[in-house]
Amino acid sequence: MKVRSVPLGPLPATLTRRPDGTMIVRTTARLGEYPKRSTERLAYWAERTPAQPMLAWRRPGDTSGAWETLTYGDAFAAVRRIGQALVDRRLSADRPVAILSGNDRDHLLLSLAAQHVGVTVTPVSPAYSTASRDFAMLKHAMGLLTPGLVFAAAGAAFDKSIEGAVPRDVEVVRSLDSLLAMSPTSAVDRAHDAIRPDTIAKILLTSGSTAVPKGVINTHGMLGSNQAMIAHILPFLAGEPPVLVDWLPWHHTFGGNHNVGLVIHHGGTLYIDEGRPVPGQFAASVKNLREIPTTVYLNVPRGYEELVKAMRTDEVLRRTFFSRMRVLFYAAAALAQHVKDELDELAVQTCGERLILVTGLGATETAPMALCRTWDSHLSVAIGVPVPGVEAKLVPSGDKLEVRVKGPNVTPGYWRQDELTRKAFDDEGFYSFGDSVRFIDPDDINAGFAFDGRLAEDFKLSTGTWVNVGSLRARVIAHFAPLVRDAVITGHDRDEIGMLGVPDVDACRALCQDLPSTAPLSAVSTHPAVAAWMADRLASFAAAGAGSSKHIARAMLLLEPPSLDALEVTDKGSLNQRAMLTRRASLVDELYAGSPRVIVSAALTGTQGRSS
Repeated sequence: MKVRSVPLGPLPATLTRRPDGTMIVRTTARLGEYPKRSTERLAYWAERTPAQPMLAWRRPGDTSGAWETLTYGDAFAAVRRIGQALVDRRLSADRPVAILSGNDRDHLLLSLAAQHVGVTVTPVSPAYSTASRDFAMLKHAMGLLTPGLVFAAAGAAFDKSIEGAVPRDVEVVRSLDSLLAMSPTSAVDRAHDAIRPDTIAKILLTSGSTAVPKGVINTHGMLGSNQAMIAHILPFLAGEPPVLVDWLPWHHTFGGNHNVGLVIHHGGTLYIDEGRPVPGQFAASVKNLREIPTTVYLNVPRGYEELVKAMRTDEVLRRTFFSRMRVLFYAAAALAQHVKDELDELAVQTCGERLILVTGLGATETAPMALCRTWDSHLSVAIGVPVPGVEAKLVPSGDKLEVRVKGPNVTPGYWRQDELTRKAFDDEGFYSFGDSVRFIDPDDINAGFAFDGRLAEDFKLSTGTWVNVGSLRARVIAHFAPLVRDAVITGHDRDEIGMLGVPDVDACRALCQDLPSTAPLSAVSTHPAVAAWMADRLASFAAAGAGSSKHIARAMLLLEPPSLDALEVTDKGSLNQRAMLTRRASLVDELYAGSPRVIVSAALTGTQGRSS
């Protein structure tokens, strides 16, 4: 297949082996100069291209579907006015700005204004306010941050959470009108000039699994250096301001740091996508992508799954999407191989060539880019090598290699959580992801690494055999596609491996020709055709001849999808294995109660059907 030609930054790598078995990997590519204050590029574009749209969005409830825009010139003027209001309130890292509502114009302006005058800002997941009953996570966030100002969009959605979780002595702002009414003085410039690379720009709350979220410190130097790293990876953006249609939440590092930062750093335009990559909520994304020819597409694997599904029957979507596209980028989880393969096929059918999929490895603690692959690979799990300025340390851990990193993009630690900070870094100052990697070619470091799973997810069978969850899960998703869109691997301290499968409802329905299209999932997943298909796939998986650590003996299709509120899935769509196993422990027991290779379709409580 022909590949669309796009210049990407070279990452020539070197490897140094130490006597203790650890290895240091770095690229010889040099990290360029980068902004020391996170709003420097906003000011730059406001002066040079003031009329260029920076942000676009559809007004909720507007049936015309028209896009409203905010230019760089207007954005910077608003940032200075709001900045004056924040300076007057003497806000700081100890009394930061907390933003409870999601992606919109006011969120972005307030966040940029805080950073412009050296005030720390924390965007908080809206789910803590709108999808929770007891607001436990929001209360934890308020106690950890001690904000001096809390912002939430107007409307009733945040009323209960503000009443139940925000301390009474904290100022709550529901509209930016009063802040925008300020006239900036020289105090704004003095506050901006006082910012240093180690000044805290943001505190990002990680989505915890069984624990409460941690507050990851993000400094101005981290944000600036990471944009320089991205600029090296995507050098064509220097002459081609990017156009993005993006839904990724700004309280996460992928959406709020990587994507918003990429747009502003290069003077591009971000169209806020109100859709979500889940069944029933992706239609808005399709509408936007049919209308806006984007130049860079950045999404999580779940987003690509929904995109491919929509493209199968929508020629207008395919043609618009591929017309100006330069690079496809995914992160946050491994992309299923069959999704990558189908995306390639759709691109070739539409425009005669496929596009390079860029990916890598990063975290909230690395702002986020740390490792990246800028070359073509048939492996969706190939993550490349360290980007300029980053050193990777590979530490043997059993039969795996744990990856740790150091660089100007790495956090100094967790806000007011010193013990967690100490545990996250080794004695040389390398941050540990908790992830493992493997060499794609042990004899060629420039072939890069492949993601090899999270160390904390791996477990032992009762026989003492280790199970590599990451690689096994990738094989399972590929083998059981298209009926299984995601899976949780089970078997800790048990005799054999099983899985809880998240079904693709549309694919399951396609097997049930005798059922009406309105049939509930319980009828679909217990249908004999679905059970027979799953039994056949289990048999063929076993026929591959893998040992006990790679053999799936039992499978269960879930009726209840992974829950965001229960932390089973993050806002970005990636599955939380530990939280799923904890919340659905009774289903795991049910899975192992019957005979081997049983197919079970069950809700969260109680078995709905069974077939051997």
